[in-house]
Parts: sequence; C-alpha cells; structure tokens
Amino acid sequence: MKVDYLIAEIGSTTTVVTAFNIDENPSIVAQGKHCTTVSEGDVNIGLKGAIDEIENNLGESITWDKMLATSSAAGGLRITVHGLVESMTVKAAKEAALGAGGIIKMVTAGRLRESDVKKIKEIDPNLIMISGGTDYGERDTALFNAKLLRDEKLKKPFVYCGNIANVEEIREILKEEQLYIIDNVYPRVDELNVEPARKVIQEAFEVNIVKAPGMSKIKSLVKGAIMTTPGAVMEATKLIYEILGDVVTLDVGGATTDVHSVTEGNSEILDILVSPEPKAKRTVEGDLGVYINYENILKIIPDWELKEITKDEIKDNIKAIPLSEKEFKCSNILTEKAVNLAINRHIGYIKRIYGGTNKFIAYGKDLSKVKYIIGTGGALTRLGSGEEILKGIRYMKEDISMLPPKGAKVLLDGMYIMACAGVLSRENKEAAISLLKKSLGI
Repeated sequence: MKVDYLIAEIGSTTTVVTAFNIDENPSIVAQGKHCTTVSEGDVNIGLKGAIDEIENNLGESITWDKMLATSSAAGGLRITVHGLVESMTVKAAKEAALGAGGIIKMVTAGRLRESDVKKIKEIDPNLIMISGGTDYGERDTALFNAKLLRDEKLKKPFVYCGNIANVEEIREILKEEQLYIIDNVYPRVDELNVEPARKVIQEAFEVNIVKAPGMSKIKSLVKGAIMTTPGAVMEATKLIYEILGDVVTLDVGGATTDVHSVTEGNSEILDILVSPEPKAKRTVEGDLGVYINYENILKIIPDWELKEITKDEIKDNIKAIPLSEKEFKCSNILTEKAVNLAINRHIGYIKRIYGGTNKFIAYGKDLSKVKYIIGTGGALTRLGSGEEILKGIRYMKEDISMLPPKGAKVLLDGMYIMACAGVLSRENKEAAISLLKKSLGI
C-alpha cells in the first residue's frame, strides 16, 4: 500500500509513526509504535519497529511519497541564554527558546564572568543566545559577552537577538562563527518579539538533530523538516487557537511534561501585570516524566495521597508502554501529579499590595480566559484517565485566578497526531487543521 505521508514522532521514550493520506478528506491510514532506541545506539531500530507494527496491522507492506519527523530523542537542543536584565531581555530570549522546543541549560544576566564561561563549556550547548538592551538602549553588555565568548573559541552557533544598534559590531565580532542575527526579542519596554527567534532556533535544531545516534539516516529519509516535538506541538496549539480560541495544551511524556498556551489573558489581569508575557508560551518541566523521570514525581507525592497502592508497587509497575491494568493505574497516578505540578508552574500569581491603598499586582501567564484544555501524548490519550485528570486543573470558584476557568472544555488528541499536525502544517496547513479537528472531535 502506498500512502501520501509517513510522519514519525521520535520521543524520549516512545516512537510513534503515523501513515496519512492527504486528499479531499485527509485521514489516518494506520499508526504504529515502538520503544525509542537511542540507548541501543540507533533510533532507526525503534522507527523500523513502529513501521513494522503498521504493516502488521494492515497485513501488507507500505511505501510513502514523503516522510516528515519530529524528535526529542537527541535530548533536545541545549541552549544557553545571556542577556542584560533577567526580567526583561533574558526572559524574552528564554521564551523564544522554550517555544521552539529548546532546552534551557543556563541563563545569565549582565556581563559574563569566568565562572559562567567555565559552566558554558561544561554544558557544551548546541546554541548560544546573546540578547540585551532595548533597541537603541544599553549596548555594552551584549558586545562584552560576544567578545568574551568569541575569544573562548567555542565553535558553537550564535543567535544575536538584542539591541538593533549593535548589529554591525556583533557581525564583525562573530564573523568567524556561525551567526544568526534576528530582530530584538525585547525591542521596547513591555514588548516581546519572540517569533523570529523561534524560527531560527528551529533551523538550528534541524542541523543539530543529526548528531543523535542514527538520526543522520533518518535525515536522509525525511524530505521535509525535522521539527522538535515540543515545537511541533506548539504549532498545532496555535492552529487550534485559530479554530477555537484561547487554549492550553498539556503533553505528558516519559521524560518531561510540557505546557503550551495561546491566550492574551484577562484584560483585568493584563492591567496589573508587572512584566509582559508572550501570547504563545511554553514551559517544559524536565523533572516531570512518567517513565524516565518517574522517581522525581514519586518523591513529591505524599504517602497519604496513595490510598490502595504503595510507592514500591508503583515502582514495580512503571513501563515505557503500559499494558496491564495495574501498569495503567500506576502511570495515571504519576500523570495526574505531573499535570497538576506543571500547570501550576506554567501560570503566574496575583499578589495583594498593602499600603495607602489596597491594590493587586500580577506576575506570569494568565490562563483565566482559556476556553479549551487539550491533552496530548500517550499518558493523557492512551491510559483512559486523561479527560478526568485535565478537568481537575480547572478553577471551580468564582474569585480571580490565573488557572483555566470551570467552563473550559477538555478535548483529547484522540488520534495522537498533534505533533504530526504541527510539522505537516508547514507544507499543508489545511490538511493539518482537518486532521486536528478529527482528532479532537470538533
């Protein structure tokens, strides 16, 4: 059988491959999965296993016109961010990196020190971001940091996304390096401009991803883009925003739990927000995974929350791909905790200021206008409790909160194709939207 597209999502724990036909009525032909095989030295083993499952389900071999892929199997794109003020230019650069699927390994504000350079070398980042200064504002910090890092001969790609007045000097300082110069991520006070940086980070990821064991072969098979899985899910979440309005997506995986939100927030909260937040925001909780990092979650769960099961029993029943009823139950316990922790880390908070007048100020992302809560990833879509778990994050009271409201509707990515739709949208947006509507049941 020949299909139009084969799209592989190569995750840290599981590789899922989906075969699609894209015609007047885009549809899934079949889907297969296999444990990701980075630890075996070649992700192609897991990829082949997932394709074999498709062929077994169909009862025949398959060929395809085009293959696309998303991946987090290389451990993500390790990024260090160096800006001027932590709450301004540094924050903006971080938002750009996270929204593109990068993994932030280090953040500095102000001039770099020798100890900072030592740590950068230890991290061995795939990409270094230099920001700092609003346009035509402070210039010296970014120039100092660029010269210092150049002299260390790190041989890493650089992204400069700071004060536009520095562009020519930065170009000269880093002329021997692979350099991306883009628009300032914080051009004016209280204004974020993160999308140009996200596009560049995606380009850098496509160059870096071939360094994962076996990924060079997959790169030769893929005729389109290889996106980061989180970056692809963010693109799909933006498409859902176009269709439905304000939305938050939770993706619980084996290694991380990611939260993607697209919403301006409540105008009342915007009026008291201390610093701006991006409309499209992603947070990645690298300690909250239900397989690779399950022990981190288990340590956080108090014993009294576990009614009919012990922590030792949970440890004995954690599998990359759960099969038995008990394995499902244990994974669901971890998933619920991961979801609650991740959403509370993603949102901001409101603080009362006491003094001559009673007033409030707000920090962080506001989800109080979210209309839809989307669940994707195997833990939320395949273990049977995803809808119930996501309903539990809604704020059921009437007073002000940054959590999704009680009226928010929960939808599951039933066909497990959000990442696929995200990468597909780069070349066929209409087909991606059609598939998302089917998967979400809308």
